[in-house]
Amino acid sequence: MKILVTGAAGLVGTEVCARLNRNGHEVYGLVHHVRTLVGNNAELIPGDVTQPRLGLDETTWQTLTNKVDLIVHSAAITDFGRPRELYQAVNTTGTAHVLELAAAAGARLIHVSTAYVCGEQDGRILESALDAGQRFGNHYEESKFEAELLVRKAASDGLAVTVVRPSVVVGAARTGVVREFKNIYVVLKLLSEGRVTAIPGHFDACVDLVPVDHVAALIADVVEKPADGLTLHAVGSSVSMRHLSDVLAEYPSFRVPRYVAPATFSAASLGDVERAYWERMLSLYESYFRRRQHFDDTVAAGFRGHKRAADGPAHLRKIIDYAVRAGYLGAPLPGVDEALAGVGR
Repeated sequence: MKILVTGAAGLVGTEVCARLNRNGHEVYGLVHHVRTLVGNNAELIPGDVTQPRLGLDETTWQTLTNKVDLIVHSAAITDFGRPRELYQAVNTTGTAHVLELAAAAGARLIHVSTAYVCGEQDGRILESALDAGQRFGNHYEESKFEAELLVRKAASDGLAVTVVRPSVVVGAARTGVVREFKNIYVVLKLLSEGRVTAIPGHFDACVDLVPVDHVAALIADVVEKPADGLTLHAVGSSVSMRHLSDVLAEYPSFRVPRYVAPATFSAASLGDVERAYWERMLSLYESYFRRRQHFDDTVAAGFRGHKRAADGPAHLRKIIDYAVRAGYLGAPLPGVDEALAGVGR
């Protein structure tokens, strides 16, 4: 098939392009900057999902509408703390522009969302669930939820769509290798270095970690075995806050956070440096320290060609070990003045 992958330079997009190429497909990669993509053999197309017709000239637009059989839409802003308008422009409006291309081309669409469109709901989260009046922990979740609403509307109008919802994407299943240290890695760094020593949360709160190669593999499987009209949770294994503390304690140079009841936590009681780190960085992830969520993946299991990891703490150790080898974790703490000056960079 001829397949367009948006966000082809991203963490998931790069892996997807490589797999599709190995499977014999002709892959076009939509990228914001051509120079950012290396080594996945996609034909690169510079574009911008925030712009009508993806910022493409008329010739390129017509070429894609005439050629493309399937679109994998993975372009998104996934890091936290950015302006709400940016998430809306890229994640929501960008999806609307991709849907326009899919409709014009008569192409199937695999939309890469996030399992956390469930927001702050607790309990078992079904793949079929979407709008439950949930509260969102951040603008990222909200923008991806709104994008899914657009996708569902397009599906009801006849577009062939599959939604794939990854959980927290981390390093590869076997090696822990990852191209960039974002989100959960930022939390690990702040906690292991003792930048923040007390956090509001529950020991039984949990996050789901999924290896990036498992996400790409599920998407590639859906390319070969269409799942039109379905939503699939691309999840891995659950890690509780107790697991997080226990694993951090295994590394002699790491600090271990203490958890306090969310109702009694006060950032004002923290020291100046610690409060700065909390307010500017770790507070972005605060709601994940108290969520008790478990993602059902019954539907995805019917399409997944690999075995889902069952031991969350084991994979947490693997991604930490790689982050230590890469020099991201384990560096000595700077002085107080240097630390405070560097907050938010």
